[in-house]
Amino acid sequence: MIPTLSQVCCLNSSFDRDLEDFAAGQCRSVEVWMTKLEDYLKSHTVKDVEFWLDKTGVELPVASFQGGLVASQGEARREAWELLARRLDLCNELGIGTLVVSCDVPPPLSQQTIERVQVSLTKLAQEAGRRWLRAALEFQADSSFGNNLQTAAALVANVGSPHLGLCLDAFHFHVGPSKTEDLGCLTAQNLFHVQLCDLADTPRELATGAARILPGDGDINLAAIVDRLRQIDYRGCVSLELLNPQLWQVPPLQLGEIGMTALRKVLGQARMS
Repeated sequence: MIPTLSQVCCLNSSFDRDLEDFAAGQCRSVEVWMTKLEDYLKSHTVKDVEFWLDKTGVELPVASFQGGLVASQGEARREAWELLARRLDLCNELGIGTLVVSCDVPPPLSQQTIERVQVSLTKLAQEAGRRWLRAALEFQADSSFGNNLQTAAALVANVGSPHLGLCLDAFHFHVGPSKTEDLGCLTAQNLFHVQLCDLADTPRELATGAARILPGDGDINLAAIVDRLRQIDYRGCVSLELLNPQLWQVPPLQLGEIGMTALRKVLGQARMS
């Protein structure tokens, strides 16, 4: 397992500062926040990104996230898929192998919507495969369909492509209808990415992304998740993902240091020099 920091943990800082400060905090694997990368490229070039990667020794194995794909219609659907194409091309150019895609299905749910989701996921796998990339489907606790690990795993299995897998977000796993036994759906083949956080003293019904805290400080059963990762010999990224505005005020160097320490403690890994 590769401890990884998501740039969304430091949403107020710049793309290049994240890389420099995360590296100083002994992080060598970063989950790109696509909007932050795209904003950086408005005034910089891909070669500037490559410069910082060379300078810091940081790798960018995964990026988050793409929404609006699976159930959208009309103009919104066209725009979402055009954005996906641009982002996949950018990931390919920078060597980012996996893009997280949200399973965001608004109500009301109908058989037609379910069929649209299935068609969309097949197309998603094809688009990623054409570029030799992977798409990681992240189930959303508040989605009207695909809001739990079991259903998300079934959707991925129905497509049957090596270019489509799962993203397990501990927040959505905890606050949604997923059950601990659903972790049995995870395999070394279908699990592409993992995102960890915690929640403390917050009813699941009221929990929002802004309530996320460092893993190991709250009530989410992270031990069960990590145990399953070990059982399947998962060797991919395990990312710290905190959408907490209070933590956005912490400088990336400090956030990276405490974040990596928390991740390694939860994963049972010794601190790397």
